[in-house]
Amino acid sequence: MEVFNLYDGELDDERTEPEGWRWRAAMLGPKLGATLVGATLYELQPGERTFPYHYEWGCEEWLLVVAGTPTLRAPEGERELAPGDTVCFPEGPTGAHLISNGSDGVVRVLILSNKARPAIAVYPDSDKIGIWVDGEDSALFRRSTQVDYWDGELNSPKGA
Repeated sequence: MEVFNLYDGELDDERTEPEGWRWRAAMLGPKLGATLVGATLYELQPGERTFPYHYEWGCEEWLLVVAGTPTLRAPEGERELAPGDTVCFPEGPTGAHLISNGSDGVVRVLILSNKARPAIAVYPDSDKIGIWVDGEDSALFRRSTQVDYWDGELNSPKGA
């Protein structure tokens, strides 16, 4: 049985996301041999955030603060969290969240989720929907570009 230490376990190299959205992480599922539950440990330097404000469909996420004092943005507003604090982000708009580090120290948070595929995330601030499946079908769309269900179907060849 594999073991990973949340306090000093080895993290991947820093990511290449834009400034303000960078972190180091360790995906624990593959390290521990998990198949049903996903868990990623994120380390944020001061001024950094994880992912844009979002909520998911078909996926429940939990946050456990391991070290530092991250700021949680949720539908109710912002609040500072402390080590040991645990939060559940249910699927849908009530589970919307963003984690940032507005402190002077390093923050470590563990995010756990059921491993749903396809995964669907909604980004209210930018009016986007992301759909992730295995392979090339993953995509992001602006909700404002939605079309009618029958758009493009009525004039398509039969059986196509």
